[in-house]
Amino acid sequence: MKPENLLQQPLSTQKCTVGCPLLDSFLGGGIPCNSVTELVSESGCGKTQLCLQLLLSAQLPVSLGGLAASSLFIHSEFPFPSRRLQQLSHSFRSSHPNLFGSNDPCDRIFVHAVHSADQLLDILHRIDPLLADTQNQLPIKLIVIDSIAALFRSEFDNTPSDLKRRSSLFFKISGKLKSQAKRFGLAVVVTNQVVDLVVSPDGMNGLKVGNLSCLYSSGRRVCPALGISWANCVNSRLFLSRNEEIVGEETGLVDVGSGDLICKSTVEIPLEANKGAQKGAPKQRPGATQRLKQSTKEKHGAA
Repeated sequence: MKPENLLQQPLSTQKCTVGCPLLDSFLGGGIPCNSVTELVSESGCGKTQLCLQLLLSAQLPVSLGGLAASSLFIHSEFPFPSRRLQQLSHSFRSSHPNLFGSNDPCDRIFVHAVHSADQLLDILHRIDPLLADTQNQLPIKLIVIDSIAALFRSEFDNTPSDLKRRSSLFFKISGKLKSQAKRFGLAVVVTNQVVDLVVSPDGMNGLKVGNLSCLYSSGRRVCPALGISWANCVNSRLFLSRNEEIVGEETGLVDVGSGDLICKSTVEIPLEANKGAQKGAPKQRPGATQRLKQSTKEKHGAA
């Protein structure tokens, strides 16, 4: 089998809905099992929100796009958003009263905090018996790590020895996650941050890495954190961008009567403010938007 065959006829695998029909359609059904999927964006784009929704969606039966399973949430960002999870859980249970009844979906979510990459690797080795427990009514089929970048960006210095150790941990952690995903049929999701991209569109030092030339967020060219070593450790990468647009712009002098003139200036109007706009008001473009890009890994690093 050649690599191009996988692009034309990808291998069928079970997928977990993210709870949004538009995103599910974009992803071909949801987050795939048997592989590692990375969510990349700047802060405030909704990575953790999507992860929390996945923790709940995984409990849905397969007929509804879920995995009929429990989930494990490993977090390195503090504090853990327990209040938001409770809010989503309440809404989720209200949407599926016949499935959960009086049961709390949060009871089927295991949460563990980590403070270092070494601790994460140790936990991954120790959870094999938990993943292998098929006697559980809802076995674990989803692992979420939020975020992988927080474990590496402050712990290591920019020295040859630290960079070598960091790359070694990249491959050990990703290798263990891929092994568990294949062995137990898991969906594995990790979140990553972004950094500003200051190189030419042709790539870094002549090496073209994926679709870096088209990754923009908040008007800045960005790229996923942790570099090319980590880029080769994931199977699929989803990029979320945040873009704020000016939805009302007028300039110049305007006669307001009585011979007085005022100078109009550029303003940004929230989308909600457009509701109930008076007839004759200037036509306005949508306000804040989010865009999502997906790239599937190949041998050279990214699609």
